[in-house]
Amino acid sequence: MTPGAYLLDTSTLIWALGDPDRLSQPARKALSRERLVISVASYWEVVIKARKGLLRIADPVNWWSRATLLIGGEILSIRAAHISALAGLPEIHKDPFDRILISQAAVEGLTVVSSDEQMRKYPVKVIW
Repeated sequence: MTPGAYLLDTSTLIWALGDPDRLSQPARKALSRERLVISVASYWEVVIKARKGLLRIADPVNWWSRATLLIGGEILSIRAAHISALAGLPEIHKDPFDRILISQAAVEGLTVVSSDEQMRKYPVKVIW
């Protein structure tokens, strides 16, 4: 993984594609960079939330293919090292998807692009 790259949280990814006006100026600037990372954890979250009716995405599989094509960047799989880092995180954030993104950012040396203030309480760089 490329150190210094930006890991998009799920909301940032969704807003970047469907409602870019919701993004902050620093988030927009990060998205204009070449080194973007999208985690498969975001794909997992979109599938689960769409099936539960919490997101209006009719076809999450097609959405993911389109999202990765439009955003570009690297796709980050969940690896054993990410789970190991997850095991050591304090119980600040309760959302399991955000917690795995935090652990991935910590292990890979990535900056998270997120509006979630809870993420700032962890030892990872977060911009919004």
